[in-house]
Amino acid sequence: MAAAPITYEYSGANKRGQAVKGEISATSILEAKNQLRRQGISAKKVKKLSTPLFGKGAEKIKPMDIAVVSRQLATMLSAGVTLIQSIDMIAQGHNNVKMRKMLAEISNEVKAGNPLSNSLRKHPDQFDDLYCDLVETGEQSGALETIYDRIAIYKEKAEALKSKIKKAMFYPIAVITVAFIVTTILLIFVVPQFEEIFSSFGAELPAFTQFVLVISRFMQDNGLFVGAGLFVAGYLFKRAHKKSKKLRDSVDAKLLKIPVIGEILKKASVARFTRTLSTTFAAGVPLISALDSAAGAAGNAIFRDAILFVKKEVAGGIQMNVAMRSTGVFPEMVVQMIAIGEEAGAVDEMLSKIAFIYEAEVDDLVDGLTSLLEPMIMAVLGVVIGGLIVAMYLPIFEMGNVI
Repeated sequence: MAAAPITYEYSGANKRGQAVKGEISATSILEAKNQLRRQGISAKKVKKLSTPLFGKGAEKIKPMDIAVVSRQLATMLSAGVTLIQSIDMIAQGHNNVKMRKMLAEISNEVKAGNPLSNSLRKHPDQFDDLYCDLVETGEQSGALETIYDRIAIYKEKAEALKSKIKKAMFYPIAVITVAFIVTTILLIFVVPQFEEIFSSFGAELPAFTQFVLVISRFMQDNGLFVGAGLFVAGYLFKRAHKKSKKLRDSVDAKLLKIPVIGEILKKASVARFTRTLSTTFAAGVPLISALDSAAGAAGNAIFRDAILFVKKEVAGGIQMNVAMRSTGVFPEMVVQMIAIGEEAGAVDEMLSKIAFIYEAEVDDLVDGLTSLLEPMIMAVLGVVIGGLIVAMYLPIFEMGNVI
């Protein structure tokens, strides 16, 4: 078994005597020096590139990194640069050590005569089956640069859509978390100070104030247990969600019923489905296999099951639009547009148009949700924090009225 390539950094001089430095991938220092010698570089210093514990160089490979690399490969291949040169150039210019190492491994595999698709399959965390299948289709058809352009568009659109969904979910969750932390701090540290003052009044406190004091005492006595319980419950739920398909499917179904957010998730699933199907179908992947890929990319169990049902019906000779209508999951507009596409023999173009429409709708809904939530969250925060303040000052106001 061949040794895994290692990234080395070097410094030296080229044939003109000019000082040069950079990085090179090789299985040993000796091989690195030999490679540099063949390039006409007299190396004075060659050492293994140290991986930083912190900072940009130690970052893990993100899906957006794969999208960027895909776009770079598409651009270079369409410009006539060879595949190996393209991969090597991208690797040398990348700031992420893990990405450089992975690209170097892929480059060495391709240099050894292995197909690019097989090399990518050795990195399933970064390149899923859909990605590898599309690359394999491009290799077989001899149009890898065209396929990579479609892959790049697909990955860019997918990551943009994912970013919009995260934006829709992040804002309310962040504000609610901050509100919970602030309220907890007030109940545990601020309210007890008022309670000491109230104990010297010798008069019965208002019911609202007594209610807040009861909550404060409970948090003081059991706050750690409540926090630990929430942490454990969250961990167990996350673990169960990862292992149980039934639980994941149940959560997906309930998420679609949440007002506004459910509508965003539905439109996002339609956008992912149509974008994936458009990309795979246009690349020459058979419709049945394309529907399989689209089901995996839908992002929601309800849509996944509906797409798998459509696949089964299509395999039995039923038109796709008829099968989609019978599921009751897909919007009527989507079904009608696909019916038109099937009649015109341009399903991939119609799917692309549908994806564009629904991606734009998701964008508009996310912006609308953010605008809607801002005043609502401010109102909730005002009621919670303001309620605590009123509860603490009510006895003082009543005492002032008595005086």
